[in-house]
Amino acid sequence: MRRNRRTFLKTCCSLGAAGMASQLGRLGLVSAYTQQPAPDYKALVCIFMFGGNDSNNMIVPIDTRYAAYQSMRGPVALSGGALLPAGGSGFGLHPSLVNVQRLFNENRAALVFNVGTLVRPTTKATLNDTSLPKNLYSHSDQVQQWQTSDPNGGGTGWGGRINDFAAALNSGTLPPGITVNGGNSLFLSGPTTKGLNFSNADSLGFNTFGDGTAMAARLGSLQKLLTFDSGLKLVSAANGVLGESIKSAEEIEGALGGAPALPVVFPDSGLGQQLAQVAQIMAVRESLGMNRQIFFAGMGGFDNHENLLGNHAELMTTIDQAISAFLATLESRAMMDRVTVFTESEFNRTGNANANQGTDHAWGGHHLVLGGAVAGGQTYGTFPTHELRGPDDAGDRGNWIPTTSLDQYAATLGGWFGVPDADLLQIFPNLVNFAPQRLGFV
Repeated sequence: MRRNRRTFLKTCCSLGAAGMASQLGRLGLVSAYTQQPAPDYKALVCIFMFGGNDSNNMIVPIDTRYAAYQSMRGPVALSGGALLPAGGSGFGLHPSLVNVQRLFNENRAALVFNVGTLVRPTTKATLNDTSLPKNLYSHSDQVQQWQTSDPNGGGTGWGGRINDFAAALNSGTLPPGITVNGGNSLFLSGPTTKGLNFSNADSLGFNTFGDGTAMAARLGSLQKLLTFDSGLKLVSAANGVLGESIKSAEEIEGALGGAPALPVVFPDSGLGQQLAQVAQIMAVRESLGMNRQIFFAGMGGFDNHENLLGNHAELMTTIDQAISAFLATLESRAMMDRVTVFTESEFNRTGNANANQGTDHAWGGHHLVLGGAVAGGQTYGTFPTHELRGPDDAGDRGNWIPTTSLDQYAATLGGWFGVPDADLLQIFPNLVNFAPQRLGFV
């Protein structure tokens, strides 16, 4: 594929989060891991559903509670006969989640109820007397809080903070966190380690343009620019970051040349191609010296203020097909027990519909955790009472007050990843306010 100069430079810049400073910082890590032998490989894969996934229709009660759900949802209720039973749990999955249902019934998927950003346990009775997360129903604020686990909206990414503790387990020089959705993920930006960002799912490192001579000349020219001493500290620092990023990209590109072919065909969706990219990077983990990695993938389109039923069915199909291909690849490569996939979204949506047969911004929502290490075929957390203005409603439209904190959800994943409990309390400062601190789904 031929690429013009602007595209080439854009790709270089998109890889710019893995700087020399982050690599030097790793030399000073103080962690119990430094005394441990190299472990088996483990990876976390976050799938972020941008826009606010309506998880009220992703996981639905199909027992005696279905009538309350149907009454609350009105025109956006799913037919009880169309829902896919999740084992004998008393809950059904969205009709599009056929592969997630299979994985749940194979004990490779778990359902986690009513997760949200919290400072401390909160109920309707204490709602007005408890510190609440900032700007609860704001997309940008809640995306930031879900990626940082900071209810005040600041700080570093919780995936990056986990990587700060786990990076010493890797023998390679690459960052342990990789974003594959084309964005600069705050989630993987820790105090020390930084994430490596791919510009798009079709780019596995650098795609050369023109013949080898032309590519070498362009790279040589760029390197000269990066090593030129401008006398400006900010420019020099930026050049250092970009220079190290080019090295990281070349290292990944070289390793991927020996990657095996994908054993299954991934769907031609953004998320499908992102997870295909993740699978191939995992396949060359040994040559890259990686024992611990965290990946951030994502897709948009979940802000469904209108036509929820039609839009959400397509979104759930995209999620289901991409996850199925990814886990089938892990199974084929005997990696199922080493990788845990989990979902995030900035918030759930209202229990009742608006005038456009859509739903609006709310709070606590339900999530999926998948993989061979998952204690699957089970549900975790407390499902909310589907009653407008009821005991779990923060307002009058079904804004569920979370009964599971993001800190508990994330700390459970971090514990499986290998972070000691004492260090989890450093990574998640508000975790001390909750019990149990780990939920047992993995």
